[in-house]
Amino acid sequence: MMKPLVLAAAMLGILSTAALADDRYASRPPVVLSPDLTAPWINQLGGGRVRPVVYQRPVVYQQRGLFQQRRTYIQRAPQPAPQTVSAVRPGIPVIRGQVEPQFLPQIVDYDNKERPGTIIIDTNNRFLYLVMDGGKARRYGVGVGKPGFEWAGAHKITRKSEWPDWTPPSEMVSREAAKGHYLPARMDGGPENPLGARAMYLGSTLYRIHGTNAPWTIGSAVSSGCIRMRNEDVVDLYDRVNVGTRVIVM
Repeated sequence: MMKPLVLAAAMLGILSTAALADDRYASRPPVVLSPDLTAPWINQLGGGRVRPVVYQRPVVYQQRGLFQQRRTYIQRAPQPAPQTVSAVRPGIPVIRGQVEPQFLPQIVDYDNKERPGTIIIDTNNRFLYLVMDGGKARRYGVGVGKPGFEWAGAHKITRKSEWPDWTPPSEMVSREAAKGHYLPARMDGGPENPLGARAMYLGSTLYRIHGTNAPWTIGSAVSSGCIRMRNEDVVDLYDRVNVGTRVIVM
């Protein structure tokens, strides 16, 4: 009588333990394989009804993240920007704003018979000399008249003007209109004005020594007869000479 009871109790304990085990495994959340972990060799494991349990480790995500960042960095690598250049003279590319070193102001030996304070402009070599004592001169680079607009002569500075207005001569207006370029009747002084920061008017002519808003043209034959200088250079010359200064253009 006791033996059947003991056997029944043992069977009951086994069944309850199995039920608890089933409940424990039934409560486990479903596991979803990462796309990286669904290779055929993994899917072939555990051919019965129980599929292998594969846990995703956090390091997998960290490694993938590093690879993604590296790819993104390579794809977005900046490309060098092209340089902008402008041709001052045909076939010679020059960066805008750059002036060749020989056209920068400097003190040079200059043996001549003119009095100190005289301005001498060498149009062939694109230099303006302000004669000094002791066989020296202060030399500046200039832009001069383009072919057909060259001239020579001796005049005096009859007027000086800071940030001068510009009224294009009627001949220039007509000439440019024929090319399809229409000039304003008058332009106020300022950084955009082609006469630049200063102007020194020569006698009763239409010619001037003046600044420019295109300093990269210094050293070239580009004007309609006027002598142009860098703005900083024309300001320096303007402060060194007076009305009545003799100017020789050759």
